[in-house]
Amino acid sequence: MFIHLSLLLGVAFPWIGLIIPIVLWLVKREDEYIDKNGRVVANWLISSIIYSIVGFILLVVIIGFGVLLALAVCHIIFAIVGAIKAKDGELWHYPLSIKFFNV
Repeated sequence: MFIHLSLLLGVAFPWIGLIIPIVLWLVKREDEYIDKNGRVVANWLISSIIYSIVGFILLVVIIGFGVLLALAVCHIIFAIVGAIKAKDGELWHYPLSIKFFNV
């Protein structure tokens, strides 16, 4: 659950929101459930970085602002839903997340 919630730190502190979830996952990945949730979060982090880069490139043509705004909203909603699902013992795959790590 905390792996998902730590993503919310990225809204205010981008680098902390990137580092904390990875550290939590690496420290606790012996637990299969935490390892799977960590992989889901890592997939979303990498995907959101790619989407952010595309959004910044698209800022040149004004469309990028909408992309970045939508990405920020998705980031917040996905982190909250993921934390709630993890609290209930469910593994939830983030929509729009590219599968870099098998879960």
